[in-house]
Amino acid sequence: MGTAHAEPMTIKNPGDHPHYVFEAEPHALLGFAGPFDGHGGHFGAGFRGTFVIVDNGFVKTINNSIGISFGADLYFENTLFLPVAMQWNFWLSRHWSVFGEPGLGFALHDFHAEKNVLHPILWAGGRYHFNDNISLTLRIGYPAVSFGVSFFL
Repeated sequence: MGTAHAEPMTIKNPGDHPHYVFEAEPHALLGFAGPFDGHGGHFGAGFRGTFVIVDNGFVKTINNSIGISFGADLYFENTLFLPVAMQWNFWLSRHWSVFGEPGLGFALHDFHAEKNVLHPILWAGGRYHFNDNISLTLRIGYPAVSFGVSFFL
């Protein structure tokens, strides 16, 4: 029987991550707070796109990057949610990365202008990278949870 080996960590190696310009992420989601309060869980599908704006982010001594994320989430209860956020990525190893996303989202409900509201958003997420171009992505936070596949272009 072979010896098990831990995956080497890359967090202390600035720039040691896949180089890409755009991340495309289709996902399924569940809205539970903010624009979805009082209505139970709202299921939907959406898309998030992130442009990298700084390849070696706020902390120059670790493996991180900064992007601007935008998207459109369509919930089956006639709600369109349009988030815009800053995405701060931390590249932990070849197969794992995590991120935080603060920002704002605009909810359009049933095409009734009086229900349309701007909401704060705050998500934390993680990715399992199959290779440099494809990963599974989980995002948890306010006001929704999403699970999808990311394509790094």
